[in-house]
Amino acid sequence: MISVPLWLSSPHDCSYLDDKIAQSVVVSEGFVLDTLMYSRLIEQGFRRSGDQVYAPHCPSCQACVPSRIAVADFQADRKQKRCWQRNRDTQVTIKPAKFETEHFKLYKRYQAERHDRGDNQQISEQDYIEFLSSNWCNTWFVEFRINHQLAAVAIVDVLDNALSAVYTFFDPVFAQYSPGVFAVLWQIEHAKCLNLEYVYLGFWIKACRKMLYKNQYQPLQGLINQQWQTV
Repeated sequence: MISVPLWLSSPHDCSYLDDKIAQSVVVSEGFVLDTLMYSRLIEQGFRRSGDQVYAPHCPSCQACVPSRIAVADFQADRKQKRCWQRNRDTQVTIKPAKFETEHFKLYKRYQAERHDRGDNQQISEQDYIEFLSSNWCNTWFVEFRINHQLAAVAIVDVLDNALSAVYTFFDPVFAQYSPGVFAVLWQIEHAKCLNLEYVYLGFWIKACRKMLYKNQYQPLQGLINQQWQTV
């Protein structure tokens, strides 16, 4: 049994729910992490942002539910099957987690158009790569190209028994192809090919519109009272 040192963040405004105050427990910076250790931590509800690994720890709220898909049990619905068919000619390339100018330009355009980030010109190359990559985790930058044009990039962590969907950004020009949905479907199929058990989707929050899409992947599992169960 390994003891993991944690610290508690200061209270701050919740990024997902209005009028809520959030806190997190964070793995101490000096603790040596690797993919195997993170594989155990993500099973317990942790998540990474850059090199930092954290979990929600809000005294008066348990709305953030860690979620994952058991790939052997996943059943695509009609819309997801149509999405897969629309993307039958989409080119997928797995790349290392390194900075590429083409990716960075798409990321800034996505932030501006999908998340109203009017200050996206202030996002530096260093901010971008430190947010998505990690010095200790095995991470892919997966490219999706439609008609040879960059349509989306999915950041994917490769764990010992799972893939973890870190973040996906896409060109709104290709919205009719549902690139965000296709990126998740591709990860599910690729996890099957690698004989992995799960795809982790991060936190599912029932009351948050931005997080509701995760419930489209059924059966979805959530970590509730330290037990993984269908939600």
